[in-house]
Amino acid sequence: MMERMYLMAMAGPAMLALQATGGPLSLHPDNPHYFLFRGEPLILITSAEHYGAVLNLDFDYERYLETLARDGMNHTRTFVGAYCEPVGAFRIQRNTLAPAAGRFIAPWARSNQDGYANGGNRFDLKRWDPSYFERLRGFVAKAGELGIVVEVNLFCPFYRDEMWELSPMNARNNVNGIGNVPRERAYALDGEKGLLGVQEQMTRKVVSELKDCDNVFYETMNEPYQRAVPLDWELRIAQVVRETEAALGVKHLMSRNVANGKARVHNPHPEFSILNFHYAWPPDAVTMNYGLARLIGDNETGFKGNGDFHYRREGWAFILAGGGLYNNLDYSFTVGHEDGTFEYPTTQPGGQCRQPKRPGGATASDPFAVHDVTVLRWCFFPRKAASRPAFGESFT
Repeated sequence: MMERMYLMAMAGPAMLALQATGGPLSLHPDNPHYFLFRGEPLILITSAEHYGAVLNLDFDYERYLETLARDGMNHTRTFVGAYCEPVGAFRIQRNTLAPAAGRFIAPWARSNQDGYANGGNRFDLKRWDPSYFERLRGFVAKAGELGIVVEVNLFCPFYRDEMWELSPMNARNNVNGIGNVPRERAYALDGEKGLLGVQEQMTRKVVSELKDCDNVFYETMNEPYQRAVPLDWELRIAQVVRETEAALGVKHLMSRNVANGKARVHNPHPEFSILNFHYAWPPDAVTMNYGLARLIGDNETGFKGNGDFHYRREGWAFILAGGGLYNNLDYSFTVGHEDGTFEYPTTQPGGQCRQPKRPGGATASDPFAVHDVTVLRWCFFPRKAASRPAFGESFT
């Protein structure tokens, strides 16, 4: 069976071992461009599914996470359920973010009134669904057993009307009359107060449910820049996370999705320890923001064809530039193919980065294996000095 990207070497067994922990995932105290997890420095490297592992009831997340761990991956993203997609969105075949009719689960309980846009009863935004949170906790717990860190993404802009038409926060899909606004006004401090309240309550609930998990961090919103989501709304959600955790006596990292490609961040908000970019090739985002003492990530790839080369190159370049997180968006994971064996069509807007099959695995003669150990020992080594080792130089 085809394996995940050859970058698996960066997330080797030593990084995945379950160890006594002094708290949740954090930035490394000696070098904040990398993580500290269960007592060890860590870079997050993965080739992972399209964020629907929890909200899609047909997706076997245990098989999926076991596949990631087997292939050396240590990270995955998941959307919590305020947003999902219709079948065929972005030309994605077998999209995990597009559950079949009646197979979508969200934080809110279903009511006794039919009429949800994708099958089943509408939602009651005043009640939680215990089965959803059991599934969310189960997903994160299983990931934790395997040494996998989960990015819990709280919200996503509604790119098109058909996405907003599927959200439980749309008044058409709930029995509370909340969310009677166009999609462009779904996230706003000066918008519908009832809707903002629902968003704050959902954030508090998710954060409370995952308070004891050491293997999560929160991203307030995926791609806010794509639909001009106001920064003050993002900061309000970050404030809710922090206030909730302060009352619970815990503190998890938070990330902000800054831009596609690259952007220079000026005066980053102190609550955001991770600055994530999408499609960050070449890795200028790292160079432009390295002096901020934040971890810099590339947490979505795509739109460069279906072949392996670009995504493997993007990952290597980003990490060796000083990035601390790389997530290739891997469309080979689907319902029924949670082991990553789906052979997607050439119209798919991305690909899986995988190692070509070689009997016995990679060897020192393979082009992507040369200097792996040397370079990666530098990557994981907490650097206090500004200088970097020459390629091929080793630490002894």
